[in-house]
Amino acid sequence: MAKQSQTPLEDELARQEQEAEGQPEQAPDEAGAIEGADEAEALASEAEPADSETSGDNPEAEVLAAKVEELEQSLADAKDQALRAAAEAQNVRRRAEQEAEKARKFALEKFVKELLPVIDSLEKALDAMGEDATEAHREGVSMTLKMQLDVLGKFGVEVVDPQGEPFDPQYHEAMAMVPNPEMEPNSVMEVVQKGYLLNGRLVRPAMVVVSQSAD
Repeated sequence: MAKQSQTPLEDELARQEQEAEGQPEQAPDEAGAIEGADEAEALASEAEPADSETSGDNPEAEVLAAKVEELEQSLADAKDQALRAAAEAQNVRRRAEQEAEKARKFALEKFVKELLPVIDSLEKALDAMGEDATEAHREGVSMTLKMQLDVLGKFGVEVVDPQGEPFDPQYHEAMAMVPNPEMEPNSVMEVVQKGYLLNGRLVRPAMVVVSQSAD
């Protein structure tokens, strides 16, 4: 049987139904939801770097903080080493100055020791002069001895003549001990040979005879 022809209105309705089946339209609510989700995702992606920067899990910040702490420790160590080096340099300088001062003070020690026998001889010569010696002779020897002692005194030489003083083993050397009831025990009875100091340092001890108790 032949197909019945359709009217133009039916043809238009059929065409609209075919278009509706091929391209279904989105509901207004669904389209709005998708658009809102896209906007939320965009905002989250923008906020994500800021959140990561403010968080405490930033590796770069931790590395920088560790380097700063390391540099501060290195600086403190360098300061401590500099202070120690300065203190050591000051100690070395002080010791050098002390050694130089000591060398200056006692540079004449050997020379003084060589002169002491000359002084001893002059003293013995003066003591040995009898009544037959002229006054000029006696005065000449005495003046020579005095000049020698004055010159040594200018360079820090002192005479140790402990007659009647308590015996001091630091400056005196006992030649003998003799009982003597007229003196305190352990006193210097006689000076056999005078001692000498150079700037406070003993060059030669005094040779003495020491008293002891008569018991």
